Amino acid sequence: MQDDDPIHILHEETLSANHFALKKVRFTQRRRDGRTREETREVYANAGGSAVLLYNPDKRTVLLTRQFRIGARLAGHDGFMIEVPAGMLDDADPGERARAELCEETGFRGQGLRKVIEFFPNPSSLTETVHCYLGEYGERDRKGTGGGKEEEGEDIEVLEMDVDEAFRQVKGGGIVDAKTVILLQFLREVIWSSGPDHAAD
Repeated sequence: MQDDDPIHILHEETLSANHFALKKVRFTQRRRDGRTREETREVYANAGGSAVLLYNPDKRTVLLTRQFRIGARLAGHDGFMIEVPAGMLDDADPGERARAELCEETGFRGQGLRKVIEFFPNPSSLTETVHCYLGEYGERDRKGTGGGKEEEGEDIEVLEMDVDEAFRQVKGGGIVDAKTVILLQFLREVIWSSGPDHAAD
């Protein structure tokens, strides 16, 4: 039986396993013109994650966070990123992880969480997939102060932002985190579907 898979993994080598496994992978790819080419890539074999955006329809606000990210600093940003609450799965159910991260980072629990998308943030160098959820919240859902886990080095500022301001920050470059931009765009569609009088300009 002929093997129709154009990709064959020849060798995997773990270069580092400090936090996530950094692997050097050698493989062959059968190109569209029929030729076969050998390639070598380095890939972080990190776990998947969950991200969640909560919206308050009465106040027209969203719950976001601000925290330092070293990768963004090294890329030329100041490193303090506005994001939705998120965390690695660590073998947990994605929905349960989303709820846990909400409480840890913002002090709120969400209502009516529903999954809207799952995506690869950087499939060329990460194995990670991100499970994204939307939900609602109100003051009755406040269970603590949030801020993250100090023992894990987290220093998270909780932001309750007007939803129109959040949309403006996406457009103006104030919010540049991919999962946050994606979830705000999904929320915008939800708001538009309820009628243009309720949507941002």
